[in-house]
Amino acid sequence: MDLGLSQKVALVTGAGGGIGSAIATALADEGCDVALLDVQSDGLRAACCSVEKRDRRALMITADVRDYSRADAAVAEVTGELGGLDILVCCAGITRDSVSWKMSEAAWDDVLDVNLKGCFNYAHAAVPVLRARGGGRIINIASINGMRGKFGQANYAASKAGVIGFSKSLAREVGRFGITVNVVAPGMTVTAMSEALAPEVQQQALAETLLGRLCRPEDIADAVVYLGSLRARQITGEVLRVDAGQYI
Repeated sequence: MDLGLSQKVALVTGAGGGIGSAIATALADEGCDVALLDVQSDGLRAACCSVEKRDRRALMITADVRDYSRADAAVAEVTGELGGLDILVCCAGITRDSVSWKMSEAAWDDVLDVNLKGCFNYAHAAVPVLRARGGGRIINIASINGMRGKFGQANYAASKAGVIGFSKSLAREVGRFGITVNVVAPGMTVTAMSEALAPEVQQQALAETLLGRLCRPEDIADAVVYLGSLRARQITGEVLRVDAGQYI
């Protein structure tokens, strides 16, 4: 099935992590050139190699998504090096877990700045480029915990709920320019971050699923590829849960 992604250019933030790397690779599999952005180069090199093994161009960008002005420079680098921008995937995210009454101000601010402000910064930089190209796709990665809340994750849940609200608002603003904006909300996904959680936390998440298995990064990547494709041209303002039924 032709997804209409051949020769498209994508920018993926948080591309050095398990989910971000899987998204970049999946987009390359469908013919995209990919700019991979993360705050640290660790993980980025391997992800870039994965893209290049698909005979697609990879551009490695080291940047902190919290930096408003750096977002403009990063998008300009993408358009200059890869010739444009068609798809923006905001995947950068962190956790700083604690119950609310013990949470530090820094833990609150860091999570909101990376997870929510990072989406704003890169949408703000990318929308003018997408408008000039006659349309495009923005896919933001949230979480089912932004829809239901989670003990010990008030900052994370608030940031991901904010991503959903921001994305719906942005969808209303940019639809007339041919730009779709959607959200993928994963459940517990097997990554280095989740594997560092206590075993009982992982087991609880597994018990919540209906399919009896946790998601893998490739499951999230497949959803992103679909929403970035021609097949999803009439879908905007939606939240697609990929969680093996964990939210229900």
